Amino acid sequence: MNRASTWKPLVVLGTAQFLMVLDASVMNVSISRLVEDFDTEVTTIQAVITLYTLVMAAFMLTGGKIGDMFGRRRVFVAGLVVYGVGSGLTALAPTVGVLAVGWSVVEGLGAALVLPALAALVAGSYRGRERAVAYGVVGGLAGAGIAVGPLLGGWVTTYLTWRLVFAGEVVLVLAILLLMRWIPAQPAPATRPRLDVTGAVLSAAGLALVVLAVLQSGSWGWVEPRNPPFTVLGFAPTLFVVALGAALLYAFCAHERRRERRGATPLVSLALFGNRPLRAGLIALFNQNTVLLGLFFVIPLYLQVVQGLNAFETGLRLLPVSVTMLVTSMCGSLLLRVASPRAVVRAGLLVLLAATLWLIAAIRPELAGASFGWAMALLGTGLGMLASQLGNTVQSSVRTSERSEAGGLQYTAQNLGSSLGTALIGAILIGALATSVTARIEDDPRVGAAVAQQVGTQVEAGISFVPADQVAAALATRPEVPPQEAAALVDHYRDAQIQGLKSAVLACAVIAAGALLFTRHLPADRRPPGPAPDVEEGRPVPDPSAP
Repeated sequence: MNRASTWKPLVVLGTAQFLMVLDASVMNVSISRLVEDFDTEVTTIQAVITLYTLVMAAFMLTGGKIGDMFGRRRVFVAGLVVYGVGSGLTALAPTVGVLAVGWSVVEGLGAALVLPALAALVAGSYRGRERAVAYGVVGGLAGAGIAVGPLLGGWVTTYLTWRLVFAGEVVLVLAILLLMRWIPAQPAPATRPRLDVTGAVLSAAGLALVVLAVLQSGSWGWVEPRNPPFTVLGFAPTLFVVALGAALLYAFCAHERRRERRGATPLVSLALFGNRPLRAGLIALFNQNTVLLGLFFVIPLYLQVVQGLNAFETGLRLLPVSVTMLVTSMCGSLLLRVASPRAVVRAGLLVLLAATLWLIAAIRPELAGASFGWAMALLGTGLGMLASQLGNTVQSSVRTSERSEAGGLQYTAQNLGSSLGTALIGAILIGALATSVTARIEDDPRVGAAVAQQVGTQVEAGISFVPADQVAAALATRPEVPPQEAAALVDHYRDAQIQGLKSAVLACAVIAAGALLFTRHLPADRRPPGPAPDVEEGRPVPDPSAP
């Protein structure tokens, strides 16, 4: 096989990875237009974005197991078809409900089939150093999706309509399907395992409840109820729903152990979690995506809602993070010539931490263009260093027969991180906004007691992250609020927005710093210049982190 033919599978698989990332980044820069088009609120679009990654996280293990049952190549194709149908439905969505079904549910289910198969197909198509290069390229193309998404989505959203992006995805899916012959045939499964339906239900329900509770914590409250649909013993339901989700996940683990003891095929072998490099890689992926999606939810709000930029201008401001992430990801194999995966990941987390701290300083009432741009560039560098290593670390730490399961775990970790990133960081943003507004108004002698009480009641019922001009317009229709008090309220709301944004980014910095504690068992050996030996079927997997 010539050199060009060698990399043909990567063209197909990398394009599919690019596609999976593209529309999520489009959604993030189109938040304001979506709110306007569907006459809804930011929190509703946040829920739609979170539901997309939640569906993927909840069903990724099932998707990986289906790949084992019917063949990874076949399931990859089926997932692309489902994804294309969802993209078409999203492009035509007349209501936010249909948007949630088409994008969040149908596309999410398609991605849950595609991504575990994609990870296994990359590992099955390449060996040794070529596999490390392939995973670096796939990570780089994920960065390219983040790069192209804000620019393409921003331009199309501003000057045409965001719907064209999803119509274009249908065309891209068809092109990938036409090139499937470039992917070599994969070994057929020796035996077809049965799907663990009970395990699939328990894992999906447990993950869904945990993320749902975190997502709603801003409006429900954590302990003291804000505006929940119900209370439990007088308390907010958030922690109780988290506990129920955790109980279901515990039941899932117990169920999987019983199946393994009986000799039945589990949804995922819990013994994989005893593989320390795999476990460390999954934790790093989770933390990376928690920070990435949390920031990519918060930053567009800062640029669009606070600074008043349109979607295309937002995309331009995000260009530095996108470009540096793409370039750094593509250089992953070169980094391994001078440092181990563990060292690269640790350095990436330190760069990510520095970028988030810089970003906190750059978030001001007036946009600090140069400072903000350099912070974005540094952020992309850190994310690219992580993306260049973690996919190969996860897949290279398991046997060939375990790659679909590892792929399912890999993308479960990523999408669970994405879901919790959007939900948790969004909840911190709204919570900090509410707390800051209330405190500032209570301490301001210009605001009368009656108006302060009304505002406090409104905040308890739920507060939205909207342009300050919109708040001013709403107050102008309230004759009981004197103009001078209305002006003070608008000033406090504007200042509270900045405080809420800084609090949300600080939470991302804490997560990045905490992730350093879990890198000990990442591979500590540098890859040799020549092809690394592949992990063979049936052989024990060495633990590169072991002394």
